[in-house]
Amino acid sequence: MKRRAVKRRIPLTLAAVAVGSALAAAWWVASRHPAMETELLPAAHAAETPAAEGKPVRKILYYRNPMGLPDTSPEPKKDSMGMDYIPVYEGDEPDGDGAVKVSPARLQTLGVKTARAETRALDAAVRAVGRVEINERAIHDVAPRFEGWIERLHVNASGDPVKRGQPLFSVYSPELVSTQKELAIARELKLDAPGADPAAREAAARLAAAARERLANWQVAAPDGKVASRLTFNSPATGFVLEKKAVEGMRFTPGTAIYRIADLSSVWVIADVYEKDLARVRVGEAAQVRLEAFPDQAFEARVTYLYPTLNATTRTTPVRLELANRDGLLRPGMFAHVDVATAGSVVRLTVPKSAVLDTGERQVVLRVEGEGRFKPQPVKVGLRGRDHVEILEGLEDGAEIVVAANFLIDAESNLKAALSAFSEPEARTAPTYEAVGSVDAVDLTSDTVSMNHEAIPALQWPAMTMEFGLASKDVIKGMLPGQPVRFTFEDRGDGEFVIVRMEKAGQVTGASAPKGH
Repeated sequence: MKRRAVKRRIPLTLAAVAVGSALAAAWWVASRHPAMETELLPAAHAAETPAAEGKPVRKILYYRNPMGLPDTSPEPKKDSMGMDYIPVYEGDEPDGDGAVKVSPARLQTLGVKTARAETRALDAAVRAVGRVEINERAIHDVAPRFEGWIERLHVNASGDPVKRGQPLFSVYSPELVSTQKELAIARELKLDAPGADPAAREAAARLAAAARERLANWQVAAPDGKVASRLTFNSPATGFVLEKKAVEGMRFTPGTAIYRIADLSSVWVIADVYEKDLARVRVGEAAQVRLEAFPDQAFEARVTYLYPTLNATTRTTPVRLELANRDGLLRPGMFAHVDVATAGSVVRLTVPKSAVLDTGERQVVLRVEGEGRFKPQPVKVGLRGRDHVEILEGLEDGAEIVVAANFLIDAESNLKAALSAFSEPEARTAPTYEAVGSVDAVDLTSDTVSMNHEAIPALQWPAMTMEFGLASKDVIKGMLPGQPVRFTFEDRGDGEFVIVRMEKAGQVTGASAPKGH
């Protein structure tokens, strides 16, 4: 019997030793890692428990609206979109001048970066897109002023290069030949011979003058001797054949443009400048042109003309620039990027573009006040460059400002929310109104109540049924649908009306204001 008792005690003893060892190990781990105790506690209890090494957990003052609306709550809750309200800790609340304090740990978590306002020459060029076009002043049409037939083409393809004075085509014109013969006959008359009839002399002179005048009108030189039955037209300029409407044997009429030649040694760039930038562009300003075909090469140009019309669809005005094209790299129709230098070399006070928060109504930068304090500083913005913005008012040279933070996103509504987070909560001064009505329906999941209320003269509201928010569930406690009540509600802005107190038959229920407010 004793042996059996011993055998039964051995497992119990071993179990006791194992449990003791486990408890000792747990005690040793906990002593080395006291923070584990806090992590295992519920969140509500952890908020009230001192942190490791005797440091107290930061006190939560209140909860603010996650979208920056002027609404606070003494306890955690969600907004109408289901987003959690954001806690505001002691030391992070805005102070009297609108600045906010952020702990060093949170600065690192948020990824805040700062820079200083400095004076520099601003790259504030007006940027536009355009296209290369032919210089209209260097276009020449070859159009005979008389009727005839083309007998031979010396340049017979569009795009061919030509030089000034180079033969283009030869023509035959009966009218031209007849006029030349008339001039030759008038010259052959012996008008200067002694005894010549004065009337015949005068008629011959008139015949010669009329023939010379017709040739001059046709832009054909009068022949010195033998009459030419064929006339050759030469190129009026050096350039390229843009159009050729001639074939050998073709009949032409006066004014037919047989060749169109353009001198491309200089070209135009027509750029479309937005309406808001027109005041910054002036005739004579230097500009740079870059082409898709030559992205690494910049061409110097100059603004020569601002067109007097505006495209109502694109809100742009054409601006003409002229630049040399001696190498022939610029071809009409090319797409061009134009930078018109408008800022010059004047030194201006600037900040990085990312530092300016544009709310639509005003521009603000977050100024570093020291010791983790940041203050919204309204500024007046001038010229905008590629990477920097000119500051006309609101900052001085050397002022430190925030230029990057991952909690700011590029959307106007969120920018307003971010700015609202750096200002004093407005819920304390929300206007309050009293009304009489009855409860229609209650939805405690969303903390809303539908009320049938009488007319509210202060808001010029007629009697109607509408939905109100609840400051807390205690406000509606004990109220029944259809029961007459008198209630007080706050106008918290953006169409949010919240009931903070409700009474029936002398009984009053309500939500207390947040501590510290």
